[in-house]
Amino acid sequence: MKAYVFPGQGAQFVGMGKDLYNNSELGKELFERANDILGFRITDIMFDGTIEELKQTKVTQPAIFLHSVILSKVIGDSFKPEMVAGHSLGEISALVANNTLTFEDGLKLVSKRALAMQDACEKEPSTMAAVLGLSDEDVESVCNETDGIVVAANYNCPGQLVISGSVDAVNSACELAKEKGAKRALVLPVGGAFHSPLMEPAREELAKAIESTTFNKPICPIYQNVTTSAVTDSEEIKKNLISQLTSPVKWTQSVVQMMEDGASEFIEVGPGKVLSGLVKKVDRKMPTSLATFD
Repeated sequence: MKAYVFPGQGAQFVGMGKDLYNNSELGKELFERANDILGFRITDIMFDGTIEELKQTKVTQPAIFLHSVILSKVIGDSFKPEMVAGHSLGEISALVANNTLTFEDGLKLVSKRALAMQDACEKEPSTMAAVLGLSDEDVESVCNETDGIVVAANYNCPGQLVISGSVDAVNSACELAKEKGAKRALVLPVGGAFHSPLMEPAREELAKAIESTTFNKPICPIYQNVTTSAVTDSEEIKKNLISQLTSPVKWTQSVVQMMEDGASEFIEVGPGKVLSGLVKKVDRKMPTSLATFD
């Protein structure tokens, strides 16, 4: 079975999606529709802007979503997902790919998500850090033993876990992780503590938008970050998506479950190849490839 996976924030690069715009009528139409929905020409920033402009949360998240979703649509008949998953933001891309959400509704949710997360980041100084070389259990213990708000946020692959929380707590947790034998504990250049309790204001804001959006019956299961298991019920999908902003991204567990459920190849749809690399670290024998538009 082919598993299509969709990347999250951090995969962006200047020039992303330009070939889809220039070489596909459908691609151009969808990008222009997105410009109208967003109220600004995101294509100008994606194709010819600066990396600093692209790093703005209100730009980054819609840009990655658009690259992923439009690529999946212009691939044509060869795009036949049997299971899908997305890393954080990528979960909304996956929900458009399996027809749970329309293109327009998905983009509107991504835009609201980005703005709500930016607002939450500005309310309290917060950050994230990558901890390398410790087991998940050891990193969880570090978080539990650290004063303040710091939690396990992204279970990316064995030996790579991202923690999230207040600046002081994350810095303290990094020092403790090193004492416990971590190869590295590196604070990341991010705007805030994603997938932590500090995102509660954003979760509440996004929940209103999700509740008012139509979620259709998907054409194939999605393996959501919160539960890691195959989900096809639209109400359950909606509930899990609401929980996602303050819950950890269980990517390792999702990949393992997809393999157990019959995934024989992982195809990454969107900018970069981060997820392909993470899948290889879960199982180096698993075939991976990148979706391409010719």
